[in-house]
Amino acid sequence: MEGNAVNADYFVSLHRNSSPYPNQYTGVETLVYNRYGEAARLAGNINARLEDVGFANQGVNERTNLVVLNQTEMPAVLAEVGFINTDADNRLLDQRFQEVAQAIADGILETVRST
Repeated sequence: MEGNAVNADYFVSLHRNSSPYPNQYTGVETLVYNRYGEAARLAGNINARLEDVGFANQGVNERTNLVVLNQTEMPAVLAEVGFINTDADNRLLDQRFQEVAQAIADGILETVRST
């Protein structure tokens, strides 16, 4: 795992979610290995800042079977930044891309500053 090799303090993996049917779901969801701890706090901060931009906050959810989360030696999150097959999420990402990127960075900084 690359994050382990460089002794990173945090590992943030960015993705787009999807659903079986177009426009079925909307919002941001961030996945963690364990819902209690530093990664969960990081995930909550990222979600809150993305909610400020306009995404529905679908919460922080535990996924123990994801390599990107269960093989890292530092707090790790996988942020699902909107649904790729939901028109409203795509519009939000397209129209406010810089704000979305800044929101993710702000969520990370909020976590770093509070440790």
